[in-house]
Amino acid sequence: MTETIDVPRIVHASREVAAGAAVIFELIADPAQQPRWDGNDNLAEAVTGQRVHAAGDVFTTTLTNGADRDNHIVEFVEGRRIAWNPSERGKIPPGHLWRWELEPIDDTHTRVTHTYDWTELHDELRQVRAKATTADKLQASVDRLAALAESGA
Repeated sequence: MTETIDVPRIVHASREVAAGAAVIFELIADPAQQPRWDGNDNLAEAVTGQRVHAAGDVFTTTLTNGADRDNHIVEFVEGRRIAWNPSERGKIPPGHLWRWELEPIDDTHTRVTHTYDWTELHDELRQVRAKATTADKLQASVDRLAALAESGA
């Protein structure tokens, strides 16, 4: 009998960042900035000029393996929340979601929460990578984002 290890399908990472929500949000909502803070070391680049403004927007990133991904914005509140479903170019998203939530503490401090949710991901081949996307990898993204925001870079 094979033992099945139950892995959480929703993982989070959070921390307080010594920067205002608008500064942090700009680093997230501008896809060209995302490879600078990607803790999964999965993003190679994104062309400039794709800044997200609303749910329904789509931005494209290039992965380190050279593949392009369309990222479909499904949640958007300027300066507070952004979430997207990635997919292969021109295809329907397979069911995983990346979310960033910013909660201002004061003008210069923000609680940042990053979530990876793959509860709707049913493609078994993609689930291997999804299971490997743990809270520590999300925390690496949050920490890199914090370093950029706090340095004013």
